[in-house]
Amino acid sequence: MLRIEKLSKTYRTGDKALTEVSVAVPEGQIMGLIGPSGAGKSTLIRCINRLVEPTAGKVMLGEVDLARLGTGELRRQRRRIGMIFQEYSLVERLTVMENVLSGRLGYVPFWRSWLRRFLPEDIERAYRLLDRVGLVDQADKRADALSGGQRQRVGIARALAQEPDLLLVDEPTASLDPKTSRQIMRLLTEICAERGLPAIVNIHDVPLAQQFMQRIVGLRDGRIVFDDRPDVLGESALTTIYGAEDWQAMRQGDDEQAEAEADAARRMAVLAR
Repeated sequence: MLRIEKLSKTYRTGDKALTEVSVAVPEGQIMGLIGPSGAGKSTLIRCINRLVEPTAGKVMLGEVDLARLGTGELRRQRRRIGMIFQEYSLVERLTVMENVLSGRLGYVPFWRSWLRRFLPEDIERAYRLLDRVGLVDQADKRADALSGGQRQRVGIARALAQEPDLLLVDEPTASLDPKTSRQIMRLLTEICAERGLPAIVNIHDVPLAQQFMQRIVGLRDGRIVFDDRPDVLGESALTTIYGAEDWQAMRQGDDEQAEAEADAARRMAVLAR
């Protein structure tokens, strides 16, 4: 279980990214973070694994306060946190298999990682994960030869190779088309359910969050302004999170996208006749 208590982040410029954020994520729950740009979503995720240093507060993963750890212990505890990035963060010149195995780097001696000599059980685990994400036939292909959706699947497999206790996901669908976005979100939710793995997903697509998240937390100006089930997230709550003008623009964009997809489907149906 992850428990965040009064977490704050203030930059040297005096800008406050987070102000006393408190939230708990129980085992197996997938929580979506939504909010306008600059609301603090990415900062919150990065404070959890200390890619950004929090100014105050606690980040409890089980009984360990991640915010208080020194460098050596922090490195060991980070093995418990899988991270999936918007831009994939793969090593393009390495193969799919090598990228997945990089998730084991926190568990192997330096010389093994340098020589890329992984244990047989690590290789077997990587093959199982690639099979689970539907890419076992791509194991020997270079990462730069993959599509965006395939790269994100490699990123998921790499994070799972750590055997984490928590999954942090930063805008996993921002660079993907609508169909691939749904496939990736479905895969993430299925894997978390299978493993009882808690996850925090920073996601900009509100309808997608409502479809796949078990719980939604809305941030605005570094503070939590909504925390409830997706079906409770109505227009009033969205206005509180995004502001009336921002939400109206977002809704118009969703309508235009839906209409474009419907037009494309109609054209394909005509051509298939």
